[in-house]
Amino acid sequence: MKLQQLRYIWEVARHELNVSATAQSLFTSQPGISKQIRLLEDELGVEIFSRSGKHLTRVTPAGEEILKIAGDVLRKIDSIKQLSQEYSDPARGSLSIATTHTQARYALPPVIESFIDRYPGVALHMHQGTPLQISEMAADGSVDFAIATEALELFTDLLMMPCYRWNRCILVPRDHPLTESRKLTIEEVAEHPIVTYVFGFTGRSRLDEAFNDKGLVPRVVFTATDADVIKTYVRLGLGIGIVAHMAYDPEEDKDLVALDASHLFKASVTSIGFRRGTYLRGYMYDFMERFAPHLTRDVVDAACAIHGREELEQYFAGVKLPEY
Repeated sequence: MKLQQLRYIWEVARHELNVSATAQSLFTSQPGISKQIRLLEDELGVEIFSRSGKHLTRVTPAGEEILKIAGDVLRKIDSIKQLSQEYSDPARGSLSIATTHTQARYALPPVIESFIDRYPGVALHMHQGTPLQISEMAADGSVDFAIATEALELFTDLLMMPCYRWNRCILVPRDHPLTESRKLTIEEVAEHPIVTYVFGFTGRSRLDEAFNDKGLVPRVVFTATDADVIKTYVRLGLGIGIVAHMAYDPEEDKDLVALDASHLFKASVTSIGFRRGTYLRGYMYDFMERFAPHLTRDVVDAACAIHGREELEQYFAGVKLPEY
């Protein structure tokens, strides 16, 4: 059994059993990968993948278990590499982050700017996706950190730590009648067509809860994952926009008015996380602290020692999170 063979089966599974795509990603040949998989299966005495002719069709039950162990082995190998690099060249390496558009566009730029200034030898890679995609990328080791707000129940394989609390605003053109309201009510908001985030993105569930609690059905006429797209359609008169308050820029959005909606919707919390057992290099600790100053190295290490989700929530319950 060779590490290369474990890498091949792991990558084939990640590429949805497409051996050709796997070969391209690994800069090797398709026949070479197929041969090594066959050799591994012959050695183990079980099939990892079912086949129809020359095509892989599914992962076998035995293959599912083998892939889980292979993933653990490959992550351990990666941790050894990270450890050796930390001692040989602590300011050089790479850091990959999976997050949503709102975090990448509004919350992360100043953090990344200061991080790059401090660690010019660290290559940063940003991946955007849905909460499900983000959790999968972090869980399978494709990225180092996941940053998300919604669907944290998907992140069961990850250690997720709260970073900051945020709320929403209502975006309207300057001549919109809602600008005359002294204090918005959820009933007033429900009278207008709404442009907001796709369900499952950027605190959308909090929005739906607020309407449901009042027995109201919001008229959501357009949804997007990108706050800039939402603002574009508010400008076109499609409806009022409900976005994270951080997405409103007083300079860039002078033609729009941001009405406070923090009293209408429960605040949301953005978290950062990584797979348990990940070897954290010094610059990784530094990145987390730059993003969330309360996540010092001691706090992160203490959180790593906690294994139950309830215990972890209790640990952070007394922490006053910054407001964004």
